[in-house]
Amino acid sequence: MASVALKSFVGLRQTSPENHRSSTKPLSSNQIHYRRFNVVAGKSSPKVTGRNLRVAVIGGGPAGGAAAETLAKGGVETILIERKMDNAKPCGGAIPLCMVGEFDLPLDIIDRRVTKMKMISPSNVAVDIGRTLKPHEYIGMVRREILDAYLRDRASAAGATVINGLFVKMDKPTEKHKPYVIHYNSYDGKAGSAGKKVTIEVDAIIGADGANSRVAKSIDAGDYEYAIAFQERIKIPSDKMQYYEDLAEMYVGDDVSPDFYGWVFPKCDHVAVGTGTVTHKPDIKKFQLATRLRARDKILGGKIIRVEAHPIPEHPRPRRLADRVALVGDAAGYVTKCSGEGIYFAAKSGRMCAEAIVEGSENGKRMVDEADLRKYLEKWDKTYWPTYKVLDVLQKVFYRSNPAREAFVEMCADEYVQKMTFDSYLYKKVAPGNPLEDLKLAVNTIGSLVRANALRKEMAKI
Repeated sequence: MASVALKSFVGLRQTSPENHRSSTKPLSSNQIHYRRFNVVAGKSSPKVTGRNLRVAVIGGGPAGGAAAETLAKGGVETILIERKMDNAKPCGGAIPLCMVGEFDLPLDIIDRRVTKMKMISPSNVAVDIGRTLKPHEYIGMVRREILDAYLRDRASAAGATVINGLFVKMDKPTEKHKPYVIHYNSYDGKAGSAGKKVTIEVDAIIGADGANSRVAKSIDAGDYEYAIAFQERIKIPSDKMQYYEDLAEMYVGDDVSPDFYGWVFPKCDHVAVGTGTVTHKPDIKKFQLATRLRARDKILGGKIIRVEAHPIPEHPRPRRLADRVALVGDAAGYVTKCSGEGIYFAAKSGRMCAEAIVEGSENGKRMVDEADLRKYLEKWDKTYWPTYKVLDVLQKVFYRSNPAREAFVEMCADEYVQKMTFDSYLYKKVAPGNPLEDLKLAVNTIGSLVRANALRKEMAKI
């Protein structure tokens, strides 16, 4: 099975609903051992009598919203629980073109369509990227509070019950096919800040509750390395905002991050300026200051309107599935190295997991088991492991020193590199290359790394 063999890895609409705020409908109610393959095929599971299969989705970000909508449309009784309906995660907000089409996103929730990028080296050498984009191609820039609310609203419209609540814990079933009992605090505006204690019974659970997932802890999913992302939203003068109309910037260098990059991404009426790090978390504010300094001339006169920080996983968790509980999105660890991208992979994993449940339950008519949910993991690893591996290697090779970063930026000036990079990013597939161009790229890469190594030795002498 792919999930075992791979170890840790074992048509657009013009308008959308005017109100993107999620509706909340309070719901009233009165050590699992990890099994590898000793599970019964889903089709032999018993039928659910008197009701449809009931699934709880914990977390209302892109992963949770996409999962809940797919489940509800597939005939599964769906309950989505999210604590912060107005959550604005510190996220660059970039989404690939394929997500717009795949998830039928309306154009009015996309703040900017970026067609140009600047990659800026430690010595401030800037390379313009985007020459290979076709006229219809772009990178979408969204605000998470808008995107997340839209996906939750769509799940609600499909029949999911959306609850403003905080997941506290789960009681695991003591017998096969018995329900999980979920404990959560409901926030309906009447019970005060502590919320009202509520329990519900469900047949399966999708953990989409982010990097600090309580669902993951409940199934002993294991820990992972994580980065801290720090971001400031800065309102800049309108004449400076014009510069960022369809442009995003990425800064690399030890000053902005020893193992990641700094960014300036355009939003509707402001820019998001941020950085991240795994290895030097206590210094994150110092790196953020350096990012602002690198971009100072272009954001001069700006006013900080919001400050955000959040952990971002660096690799998949050791365990992403236990019995009838599966993890998706950041809770599972689906953020890419090198680029730090997670929105598309969150929504995609949520949908894939939900599709596996819908199929295994025969549209909510049968009970599901671990075999059904494992199909999601097999499909996920087979489809996306190459992407994660390639970006992991790139980060290890090019983010290790300033000379290596200079080499990386130098490589980005190559038109073939740009084409391969954008094709892979926009459509979420490792783009097939031209053998001759690949050979030339290999030679150029080696040349860049040799020059970088020579530069590193010279700098060490100084």
